[in-house]
Amino acid sequence: MNQQRLTEKKDTIDWLVLSCAIALTALGMVTMDSFTGQDPFFIRQIIWLLIGILVYFGASRVDWRFLRKSGVAIGFYAALVTPLVFLLVLGHAVKGAKSWLSFGGLGIEPVEFTKLALIILLAKYFSRRHIEIRNVRHILISSLYAGVVFVLVALQPDLGGAIIIGLIWLGMVLFSGLSRRHLFAVIMTGVVAFSGMWLYGFHDYQKQRILTFVNPSHDIYGTGYNVYQSTIAVGSGGIWGKGIGYGTQSKLRFLPEYQTDFMFAAFAEEWGFVGILLVFMLFGIIFWRLLRCAARGATNFETLFIIGVLSYLAAHFMLHVGINMGLMPVTGTTIPFMSYGGSHVIAEFLALGMVGGMSAYARATHREAMDKEFSGGYDL
Repeated sequence: MNQQRLTEKKDTIDWLVLSCAIALTALGMVTMDSFTGQDPFFIRQIIWLLIGILVYFGASRVDWRFLRKSGVAIGFYAALVTPLVFLLVLGHAVKGAKSWLSFGGLGIEPVEFTKLALIILLAKYFSRRHIEIRNVRHILISSLYAGVVFVLVALQPDLGGAIIIGLIWLGMVLFSGLSRRHLFAVIMTGVVAFSGMWLYGFHDYQKQRILTFVNPSHDIYGTGYNVYQSTIAVGSGGIWGKGIGYGTQSKLRFLPEYQTDFMFAAFAEEWGFVGILLVFMLFGIIFWRLLRCAARGATNFETLFIIGVLSYLAAHFMLHVGINMGLMPVTGTTIPFMSYGGSHVIAEFLALGMVGGMSAYARATHREAMDKEFSGGYDL
């Protein structure tokens, strides 16, 4: 028994995933500062990286099986949705959005941790209902859980964050076995929701961003400026890039918010196509390892949670890259690990650490835990 526990502890650390995450963060930091000492974001990001690594090691040592209890999952969800309500009522807008809580000069973005709470709740909900998921009732109930967060985030307004919430839900529902008929119904529901947001929710500048997506070149000095400069940065990198610190679009400030929303474009300009391949390879390894862990999950809860984490990271990655390449409207979305910011970096390392912690008991308790799950043994 002691030898088995020792083996489980050793398996909680996925050194390959951790190395890839650290490498991506390091690539982002080099793009921010290029070791010139002129940008404070570099030093701050080192601090966030160190905290993220500590969080990863701590989370990987936790036995997360207590999350299978319905009361715990709902409690996490309620606790982390509450700050979003607080922000709408009493929050102060920063760059036009009420997304941040300030504590003594330290800014925290609650939605990053609310995404994990939503993943936990959906994983718990679907883990007991995966056989009857084709019943549209469960799709509607799960969409209500995600819809509450979606609306609160969209009203901040944070369109990018709201889209991520929707993609997390969609990824988990599709994996749970959604029928084609219900998939069509979900798409139509999304169309109706988008129409409602267009009429009553979106601000004028958000509508302009979407219109710019249809025709990016119609106002390159106005609403289309960010996309135009981003595509220039990506294209000008060529095969080998301009070199670290020689990205004119970012370093000369033609590309706004390059430390966050346009990190991929700034990186592509300096590192070129070869650098892009490196980033895609690192993310590919992380996604592959997550799929592998999901396939070995002790119960449906662990499998669905890991699929939720994969959807969370993949949605951020694809949306950010699509925006930076002019393929999607600008919504202000970070790229995992690489973009500057403490909240999202800590949340991402926390998510990977939780996956590592869940992998510790995947093989040893699979049959026993499955029996308890279906018999309701983990419900309170």
